[in-house]
Amino acid sequence: MLAEGALEPGTPAAPAAPSPARVRAPASGNLFRPISAEDEEQQPTEIESLCMNCYRNGVTRLLLTKIPFFREIIVSSFSCEHCGWNNTEIQSAGRIQDQGVRYTLTVRAQEDMNREVVKTESATTRIPELDFEIPAFSQKGALTTVEGLINRAISGLEQDQPMRRASEETIAERIDEFIVKLQELKQVASPFTLIIDDPSGNSFVENPFAPQKDEALVITHYNRTSKQEEMLGLQAEAPEEKPEEDDLRNEVLQFNTNCPECNAPAQTNMKLVQIPHFKEVIIMATNCENCGDRTNEVKSGGAVEPLGTRITLHITDPSDMTRDLLKVTKNPFTLGDSSSPGQAEKLQEFSQKLDQIIEGSMKAHFIMDDPAGNSYLQNVYAPEDDPEMKVECYTRTFDQNEELGLNDMKTEGYETGLAPQR
Repeated sequence: MLAEGALEPGTPAAPAAPSPARVRAPASGNLFRPISAEDEEQQPTEIESLCMNCYRNGVTRLLLTKIPFFREIIVSSFSCEHCGWNNTEIQSAGRIQDQGVRYTLTVRAQEDMNREVVKTESATTRIPELDFEIPAFSQKGALTTVEGLINRAISGLEQDQPMRRASEETIAERIDEFIVKLQELKQVASPFTLIIDDPSGNSFVENPFAPQKDEALVITHYNRTSKQEEMLGLQAEAPEEKPEEDDLRNEVLQFNTNCPECNAPAQTNMKLVQIPHFKEVIIMATNCENCGDRTNEVKSGGAVEPLGTRITLHITDPSDMTRDLLKVTKNPFTLGDSSSPGQAEKLQEFSQKLDQIIEGSMKAHFIMDDPAGNSYLQNVYAPEDDPEMKVECYTRTFDQNEELGLNDMKTEGYETGLAPQR
């Protein structure tokens, strides 16, 4: 069953330009503060705005906040005291991510219904067991829970039921039956699957066990298709002619692209850099003259190494914290704020230990394990061996090769498979 864009109650409304007469600024301090019910200084900014339902003035409240171990978001809420119209939505305060993300959650217990969820408007929500889908851009972004997502879907389906019962009674009865199935999901009588697929990469489902692995939650990052790029308003880059390798090492290459923040034409600089006692990496930087946005990233300049690398550093001095480190992978942390007091105490204890390590009052071992073999930790004694650092090269397991996409890759003798069979 498909849930269309009528999931928002009432008539669509959008706040007009703010009036300077009624603007209350947020408290001083960091612009994006971690979301917390105990932070009394964290107050929303109030802006007088035009209600598009009755065309009188209402109030828009903006809260710039940060989801712990996720990223910064903007929560906006509009209310009109004249007609009663209200509307709430969230937007990511960052740019569209380099890859899309897909969260697959197996809901087995009532506690899973309370998991925190950030769902952007570009995300598609599916429940395969009911053949139910909420398409992208049919709802505004929301900061909610798993139960809240289901309640939101139920409200949207119930919205036009009186009209359907009068004109299309059969369809209305089928929708009523489906609403009952959604209501039964909230009781978690049997496990079901919730999938949130967001090409922008800005949606989020809480892992209550973070930083440990959550067996019920699978997070998959993927490259967007051309259709998804077009849906997000991103212009595909034209293929560049590959210059000679010597030219890449001796000069900064420039190519035209679009700003990931405002989509205005921008220019990206790219250069090959040789890290001493390691290998070549590619540094890419984009600077937008239109909005001032600046982004940079580092990518490996070579292929996946034949062996994985495990680097172990014994941290014995505060100077060890200043070593250069290169990690050419993404490893996002996910943790919501709706955790139990015991989890909060463990997280606070963990943060205190990290502070002690940074101050040098606690010795620790730092281990960086990269199956691709493309990570690097500075050896301050190079070219001699570092007595506090051990570098191990190991043969990858089948599962590690599977994650890197190497098991199905054929680099030798592939021409034989292309020859016609007789």
